[in-house]
Amino acid sequence: MPRRSLISAIAVAALTAPLAVSVTAGSAAAAPQPPRTPVTDFNHDGYADLAVAAPHGTVDGVENAGYLSIVYGTASGPGTERHQRISRATPGVPGELQGTFAFGYQTVPADLDADGYTDLLVTGGDDSGNKATVLWGSASGLTGADTVLPHANSEFATGDFNGDGKRDLVVNDVPSDDPDVSGMTVEYGPFTRAGKPTSKDSVVTSDGPTGLRSFITGDLTGDGVDDIVSTHGFEEMTHDARFFKGGRGGVSHSSTKLGTAYSGTVGDVDGDGYGDLITRDIGSVTEVIDSHPGSITIQYGSSAGPTDARRKVITQATAGVPGASEDDDAFGASLSAGDVDGDGRAEVAVGVPGESLDASTGTGAVVLLKGASKADGGMTGKGAVAYNQTTAGVPGVAESGDDFGRQVRLTDLDKDGHADLTATAPGEDGTFTDSGALWNLYGSTGGLTTTGATTLTPAKLGDPEKGAKFGQQLAG
Repeated sequence: MPRRSLISAIAVAALTAPLAVSVTAGSAAAAPQPPRTPVTDFNHDGYADLAVAAPHGTVDGVENAGYLSIVYGTASGPGTERHQRISRATPGVPGELQGTFAFGYQTVPADLDADGYTDLLVTGGDDSGNKATVLWGSASGLTGADTVLPHANSEFATGDFNGDGKRDLVVNDVPSDDPDVSGMTVEYGPFTRAGKPTSKDSVVTSDGPTGLRSFITGDLTGDGVDDIVSTHGFEEMTHDARFFKGGRGGVSHSSTKLGTAYSGTVGDVDGDGYGDLITRDIGSVTEVIDSHPGSITIQYGSSAGPTDARRKVITQATAGVPGASEDDDAFGASLSAGDVDGDGRAEVAVGVPGESLDASTGTGAVVLLKGASKADGGMTGKGAVAYNQTTAGVPGVAESGDDFGRQVRLTDLDKDGHADLTATAPGEDGTFTDSGALWNLYGSTGGLTTTGATTLTPAKLGDPEKGAKFGQQLAG
């Protein structure tokens, strides 16, 4: 069956790292702080939750209306014990059910109002300019409050860009009537329940036809404040990404060019305390994104941000990386960083949704790249492991068009100090074609293990199956 992609995710998920050791008075400089991302915890019970988009799901008889499955965490990981289904038909969620607008087109978790509960920003499923709806976290889970942000047809990302401990938003929207000006607006939290930020700042990112496409956020300078990498392109062309430093006074208006990038994540893969930038690079032309074999680039962090000093490019042709670099693999379609084995260095999960196994095409896979110290040369293909539905212990059967690895996340699902892998396959067939599914594999001192691996599907959760593409987007 054909593989279809609704949107490429902005994967910015990382395992929460321990606090850096404080520096005593008189020290020459503070020790770098490894990047930290708050756990997505909608009900604030201490366990990570997942928001799984089924953007083509049927709701109240309306096909392609789309819904979200909110799967709440437990001591044994996310399961069927507690679950919500949210759509435009849910009380408190504005808009009407539409058969051509997919609810869950984009999902971004963040505690916007600083009340300790993670909230969820959702786009799609409405014909009013595709504005973002905010679902608010609470002890009983996510709730709607008819909150709509003003930005239409926009991309969002979150971080703490001024170091005040509150979550902020960045959106590719800048007030300008000039069509050749693109930029971003940084909205500083906390937000009111009406969606109003404490303050905001607009930053012009280019003065020519190099439109801003998406964001990668995280602390790349070791100062405890998140930075922003913006990706750019015009029509089918990709242009240089740009690095904007966050700081106590907010995001800098000046930037540094980094080379072409489409999407990415941040994680400290060599354990030196600086977040490293891992990006998907498919060259200068993006007309057919998933037809590219795929390539990822690692630019190591420093006090000044990402640097090319030890720049590393990894593909499936790199020694030690399982598989072969072939057209349609889409190596790097989704990326996530987290410390799976607890050694202080982040691993990187690489989605390869177009990977073919034997005669089956587009079955998909996930490659886990192992973190390594500077002394060992940093991250390479050494120790890389591939996972798919033919891997012993992974439930299911690998079939053409499954799209396994379309979305990947590394986060600590069971609160044992090890990052765990969530991977989705929106093309997985259940009772109906393309109903979709996800898998959870758990981290340990020996790395990811398939022992106790679990899978969730719309059928298991009691959600509509027909063509739902469950797992096309994933927040967690």
